[in-house]
Amino acid sequence: MRKSNITRRWLVNNLGVISVMLFAIVIGGTVFVRSYYYGSARQYLTSRMNMVSSILQRSYNDPATSFSAEVRSLVENWSEKDKTELMVISGKGNVGLTSSGFVPEEKLDEMADYTEASANGTSGYYTGKMAGGEKIMAVCVMLPANDAGYTAIRMVSSLERVNRHISTITIALAAVCITILVLMFISGLYFIKSIVIPVRQIGSTARRYAMGDFSVRITKKNDDEIGELCDIVNHMASELALSESMKNEFISSVSHELRTPLTAIKGWAETIGSMPDDAETVAKGMRVIGSESERLSEMVEELLDFSRMQNGRFTLNKATMDVLAELGDAVLIYTEKAHKEGIDVIYDEPDMLPFVFGDKNRIRQVFINVIDNAIKYSDRGGLVSIQASMADSDHIKIDVSDTGCGISAQDLPKIKTKFYKANHTRRGSGIGLAVADEIIAMHGGRLDIASEQGVGTTVTIILPVQK
Repeated sequence: MRKSNITRRWLVNNLGVISVMLFAIVIGGTVFVRSYYYGSARQYLTSRMNMVSSILQRSYNDPATSFSAEVRSLVENWSEKDKTELMVISGKGNVGLTSSGFVPEEKLDEMADYTEASANGTSGYYTGKMAGGEKIMAVCVMLPANDAGYTAIRMVSSLERVNRHISTITIALAAVCITILVLMFISGLYFIKSIVIPVRQIGSTARRYAMGDFSVRITKKNDDEIGELCDIVNHMASELALSESMKNEFISSVSHELRTPLTAIKGWAETIGSMPDDAETVAKGMRVIGSESERLSEMVEELLDFSRMQNGRFTLNKATMDVLAELGDAVLIYTEKAHKEGIDVIYDEPDMLPFVFGDKNRIRQVFINVIDNAIKYSDRGGLVSIQASMADSDHIKIDVSDTGCGISAQDLPKIKTKFYKANHTRRGSGIGLAVADEIIAMHGGRLDIASEQGVGTTVTIILPVQK
């Protein structure tokens, strides 16, 4: 349907307009050629008639010469009989003499030139058809009064040869225009085909993308705008496929992350229910339930924050805040946890840093997320170093370094992308860094990550100080 619409629009808008223009050229060219040839024929007849008139005028003015004899001699010996016919008209409008020797018995009807010459007393001109249908051109000149009764001399020429020339030129011009039209039609159809087929392929492929099939790719045939569009669509498909893959991994990861604490809570709840009198078991079970419930709450809150960011409803409650206080709380929260996992935490705390205008709860959330990641991706015996300092006179810098597994060079550019997890052997949903990066960006700062696989990772948080 799309193909026929494009073709129809091209036929109407382009080929239709060009056809009208070529038709106008043929009509205009025919009119011009006809006018040119007819004008040339009239000019020729007029010049020959002027010559005849001059000869007759000299004879008329010469007393020693018989005017009627000169007229008869001129007509009978007319040298251009193959081109024109010379006639002498008598006083009654009848043809008296002709250069062809044929004198019609009756008065000719097609002598408008003689009528015009009689009316103005000088000359007349006529273009028309004879009784037999032959197209002619005639020029008539009035003669001075003479004893033979000749009133006018008339020169007639057939236009059949002229009309054949005009027809030949018109046909040639029409043939050229039709050839141009056919060539344009063929080239136009080829051009439209070169556009319509890729567009139809793109549309078909896009429908497959809409159904969730991102495996198909469009073949690029030309390095033009259509080729560029093919590249863009193929790149879009790759990004959509990657996003779909990360989303599926995210769902799988979140499901696993939620199942682990829920399994622990359910197991210990059943254990406590079966051993209500064992105070030690009940106390241990309640600690596990409380810890896992807190873990679930943090995960749900992280998911809610991500959802708010996606919907544009994530807000900050900014006020003057002490970054060191929030960083110290985050370090305090995770130091004990790190020690339990055999990881040392070193915090190089400065005496004082300038205040920051921001949301202290969100900033603390970023610190917690980054420190938790450093511990999570470190092995027993590892080291997590935290340092706060001035990056420059207008910015505070917080570095969180670990000696963990690190991130590969291939995964590093995507590590802050939503749903992306470089290491699937460690717990986490894959959106913590994306949320943290968004929070820092909303504070006018930035979150940079430098890492080497097998060596460790350093996360640097830059925040502007309050002016």
